[in-house]
Amino acid sequence: MIKHLPNILTLLRLVMTLIFLAMILYSPQIAEQSRWLFLDTAFVIFVVAGLTDIADGKIARKYNVTSKFGRMIDPLADKILVCGAFICFAVIGEPVLFSFSQKILMAIQWSFAGIIVVREIFVTVLRHWCEAKGINFAATASGKVKMALQSFAIGTVMIRMAHVQAAMWGYWFTAITLMLTAVVTVVSGILSVRKTSRTVTS
Repeated sequence: MIKHLPNILTLLRLVMTLIFLAMILYSPQIAEQSRWLFLDTAFVIFVVAGLTDIADGKIARKYNVTSKFGRMIDPLADKILVCGAFICFAVIGEPVLFSFSQKILMAIQWSFAGIIVVREIFVTVLRHWCEAKGINFAATASGKVKMALQSFAIGTVMIRMAHVQAAMWGYWFTAITLMLTAVVTVVSGILSVRKTSRTVTS
């Protein structure tokens, strides 16, 4: 059972991710007076999904039960969760920031989602290329910081949507969090390229 537990947790996270994304997309249809509860429930699902990500890695390393399936599906589930969340936010027009016009907000929302998606696709392709060449492409510190910030940004948008829709401090906190996340996302991608190029030329 222990041997298969990491993969079971990974598949569970994938299922919870799909439920979470569906709830984001459906949230505008929920009555305003009960939307906060719906969004809080989605947030809990998101947190639990994140905890399974931590748990499956620890179990796999502790019992030395890593598998090719886990190495492929685990990062894929992470990328579906993160990229899917920001795409879904953009689809429903979130986050709303200050008194920007709808066109400016759409530009911000889709540009941010684009930065996240392009970076993840690029690094995923780079990782597969490295593995095909026998080059080690282990997780980096910048990648872990990036993932933590992206997860924090998702939580920030969810909490703002549910509880601080019109508070000025909520606008500022969300905007700063998104800007910092975008910068770290781009920087981590650049560092991945530099690390790979140094490995290839060494």
